[in-house]
Amino acid sequence: MLLSAAVAEEIALKALTYLASDAELLEIFMTQTGLDLSELKARVADPLLLAGVLDFVLQSDSIVTQFADSAELKPEAVMAARRSLPGGRDDAE
Repeated sequence: MLLSAAVAEEIALKALTYLASDAELLEIFMTQTGLDLSELKARVADPLLLAGVLDFVLQSDSIVTQFADSAELKPEAVMAARRSLPGGRDDAE
């Protein structure tokens, strides 16, 4: 299931908000990506950054489950959002 870019970006922004609400998770995300807070704020609407947010969330079952619960989403919706953003699906599909 692919989502529209707008819906996928909305889910990714919710995921970023979720990360921002947890200082430890946000620090891990920023360390892994090499971003600082000002760069993160400047790129908040960048679909590539949003894809990276979902990649980070999806790398841990516990994080994706906790985020999905907090956003009242199914974990599958988070995966669908990732597949709908740049780099999220095979060109062969």
